[in-house]
Amino acid sequence: MNMLMQKLKEVVISVLPITIIVLLLNFTLVPIGANLVGRFIIGAILIILGLAIFLFGVDLGIQPIGTLMGESITKSKKLWVVLVFGFILGFFVNIAEPDLQVLAKQVSDVTSGVISQRDLLVVVSIGIGLMVSVGLGRIVFNFPLNRLLTILYGIILILGLIASPSFLGIAFDSGGATTGSMTVPFILSLGLGVSSIRGGKESEKDSFGLVGIASTGPMIAVFMMSIISKISELTGDLPAHDIEELGIIAPFIHEMPKIIFEVTMALLPFLILFLIFQAFFFKLTKRQFSKILKGLLYTFIGFVLFLTGVNAGFMEAGTAIGHGIASLEKSWLLIPIGFILGFTVILAEPAVYVLNEQIEDVTSGHIKKKVILYTLAIGVAAAVSLSMLRIMAVNIKLWHFLLPGYALAIVLSHFSPKLFVGIAFDSGGVASGPMTATFILAFAQGAANAMEGADVLLDAFGVIAMVALTPLIAIQILGLIYERKASQRS
Repeated sequence: MNMLMQKLKEVVISVLPITIIVLLLNFTLVPIGANLVGRFIIGAILIILGLAIFLFGVDLGIQPIGTLMGESITKSKKLWVVLVFGFILGFFVNIAEPDLQVLAKQVSDVTSGVISQRDLLVVVSIGIGLMVSVGLGRIVFNFPLNRLLTILYGIILILGLIASPSFLGIAFDSGGATTGSMTVPFILSLGLGVSSIRGGKESEKDSFGLVGIASTGPMIAVFMMSIISKISELTGDLPAHDIEELGIIAPFIHEMPKIIFEVTMALLPFLILFLIFQAFFFKLTKRQFSKILKGLLYTFIGFVLFLTGVNAGFMEAGTAIGHGIASLEKSWLLIPIGFILGFTVILAEPAVYVLNEQIEDVTSGHIKKKVILYTLAIGVAAAVSLSMLRIMAVNIKLWHFLLPGYALAIVLSHFSPKLFVGIAFDSGGVASGPMTATFILAFAQGAANAMEGADVLLDAFGVIAMVALTPLIAIQILGLIYERKASQRS
């Protein structure tokens, strides 16, 4: 119970700053109406409770399953077993990722179902599964991370040039959104499970980078989806809702049964996999088995509460705030407000603290948590600001930032210390967590919808990609600074 209270405290710190900012903006610059404010507050409470229970369930059930599965498939000493189960595990854990569920629904809504929620979930999860498989193979063979990332981003660049530009934001946002509260702990523990069989401190450090590799899979998969489907152009707009007619409580009652079904379908395959592994590999004691089942139940309850809060009020308030600020005469306020939101989001992201703890442990305290945290915060704040600038200046396209940004990140990976390369590419995935996938993207969509000449699909999508990109550069530059200081001391 102490652990659950700790998670609750973490999530309150995560959600409260954005809640306060929205309420301040509502009572000053952009009033969004009493009904929507009421739904936003209820949504925020459900998100706090849901995310806390969800993260508690992940710690209790998902992480131990990941480590056990990683150890089990590696003990077989058969490469095909590692690769096949890496794909299967990556696929099913990603289907149950809250951030991806949110993004897939937003894409489906904005494209009027041309790209359905189910199709995007399946395509992106195939991409994650393939890259988890590749990442685990890299750990087994000790293949250099920077070389593999160079190859993968080279493939992404080629596919990005061939695919429709309409898919660019969706592809890169999918890469960021997939590495969230469910996927990151599982993939990190899976990587640690595989690397622990090899043994040694170097192998533990080598497990960093698996999240970064996994996040390339959705980009490749969505670009392939664009090429195979032959959809040359997509246009998007926000679906209209009458906020006053909807009321405050009715949307929550309407959403919950549908979400219970979706979450059941998302988690059921994962439960079946666990039962199969328990029967043939784990052989856990009755107490260990029931503890993990309890963790999966907490994950289910938290997942339902989180998605209900997101879909029934929280995101819509973000959209309304973005739309309101973009409609002001001083629409340039989008840039500083975007900076504040970006800085706040990352300082309050629970998954960032999980990664930072692991970094400090693995480096025996050599790399301090606060240094990583504030480096990420500045990077993400800059990313959201630049996304707002892109919405305002319609001649600036997403690839103007992503192409040089990823090129710089790959070049830095050949010069920055090996450990920092893994941390950087993992941080890119971790930084784009629940608040980015829900509130920041909704805020960007609202702004793009109000800004003359902007397109919701082309200009709003891509903000998660920007948030996922800046840590790659910021952390690797930090690594070069650390290396230079170390050489000066010696």
